[in-house]
Amino acid sequence: MILVLLSPSKAMNFDPTTLDVTSNPTLAEPAMELAEVMKTYDTDGIAKLMKLSDKLAELNFDRFQSFGDAQQPSKQALLAFTGDTYKDMPLEDYSEDDFASAQDRVRILSGLYGVLRPLDLIHPYRLEMGTKLETERGKNLYEYWGDRVTEEINADLAEHDGATILNCASNEYFKVVNEKKLDAKVITPVFKDYSKGKYKVISFYAKRARGMMADFVVRNRIQDVDGLRDFTAGGYAYDEDASTPEAPVFLRKQD
Repeated sequence: MILVLLSPSKAMNFDPTTLDVTSNPTLAEPAMELAEVMKTYDTDGIAKLMKLSDKLAELNFDRFQSFGDAQQPSKQALLAFTGDTYKDMPLEDYSEDDFASAQDRVRILSGLYGVLRPLDLIHPYRLEMGTKLETERGKNLYEYWGDRVTEEINADLAEHDGATILNCASNEYFKVVNEKKLDAKVITPVFKDYSKGKYKVISFYAKRARGMMADFVVRNRIQDVDGLRDFTAGGYAYDEDASTPEAPVFLRKQD
């Protein structure tokens, strides 16, 4: 089986959804501990910690002050995140079986929640993995989470023989995973677009391509690395000559 790792997004939407299938974050307790730490920061402190505007700092101050309250909105993680990685995932067309496939095949790394399954209910928040938030466990979130995220991923891998990690997360988020302790090999796809006479990684397009690949794995129930070669979403195509076993390359030359 392929297990896809994604980054979350800053953009979120908590409008009501008709999907009533949910799960609870497996690391909810340490997430609440982080929220309690964030509650000690005033708006100026949040603005400085996360380099936010006054308006965004006030929004996130309010979010953390009410974090976990019964009246605070919640939503499945895969539906709540709406940034670039999630824009080309046609979730409105997903069947119940597609959402079940996503629950098995996708994990979203999170600064606040550690790691999330797509149907895990989350509250509005902003806490990027690279934030230098000091806690009793260390000087930043990488030290706070330690090996707990890796252990959760390994617990998922234990249910599937011969599973492979497809790393579609950013470097900032994948750093929370201890790759040496993972019980699976890691494949990191590379997406390049043709620009000014050569193929190169363009961050905006690469983010969207990672989401498209996650969608491809989910809806086609991809079981092994060879199945990734059939990925053609958005006009990308597998390039065997440029690829290595650990880094399959997908190229796109737009008209």
